[in-house]
Amino acid sequence: MSASLDFPIYSSLPGTVPLLISMPHVGTQIPDDIKASMTDVAAHVDDCDWHLERLYAFARQLGAACIVPTCARYVIDLNRPPDDANLYPGQDTTGLLPVDTFDKAPLYLPGREPDAAEIARRRERYWQPYHDALAQQLSAIKAEHGVALLWEAHSIRSQVPRFFAGRLPDFNFGTANGASAAPGLAEALAERVTQDGRYTAVANGRFKGGYITRRYGVPGDGVHAVQLELAQITYMDEARPYRYDEDKAARVVPLMRSLIDEALRFVA
Repeated sequence: MSASLDFPIYSSLPGTVPLLISMPHVGTQIPDDIKASMTDVAAHVDDCDWHLERLYAFARQLGAACIVPTCARYVIDLNRPPDDANLYPGQDTTGLLPVDTFDKAPLYLPGREPDAAEIARRRERYWQPYHDALAQQLSAIKAEHGVALLWEAHSIRSQVPRFFAGRLPDFNFGTANGASAAPGLAEALAERVTQDGRYTAVANGRFKGGYITRRYGVPGDGVHAVQLELAQITYMDEARPYRYDEDKAARVVPLMRSLIDEALRFVA
């Protein structure tokens, strides 16, 4: 029998505008029963989308609804499909239950990798509740406002050779090649960053949006989903202990706020 949890699986807050911000990779907790099968490296949760709740604190002032998980992506990746299909065929990715870090360090002790039964257990216990809550929030927003914008907030180190060559652009907008949001939204956001002049940006480049963006974005039904994969170098130190850089964050936050404002106008 699984150990009981002493923390909630996710937290959510309602909003007053047609905007839901989801941060599926900000969690850092690993339940003790899972941790017992893992290597010491897992405890560092190196591949966390560090400090996004702090970076996006302004969103609450905008009236955004928010949903964030408690558990680390090493427990289960909430932005992967339940059948673990590769979202980027032909490219190296981590799966629904990652077995190694972005730098390919093993997460599990020899012979302790999750089997099919464990994958199914975690999917039911951790993955499904988050998605149920996310779907309910989007439905409520759409019912109240007639339209909903799902902003998938992510961040990643600016250099991860496993996934991309060289340095990642600072702002990476994904709308599943335009399928998950109003036509031209990702391009308009990237152009806004380019006009700012301090950062680089791309629309539907290496990161086109994960499962959540692709699953919930149905622009024909008034639900628009865009993913922002932000290079962590824009607001923090990319090496342990992953320090939040107040000066860098203060420079990037006003631009991020303007991007969300523009996205809301775009889909209204």
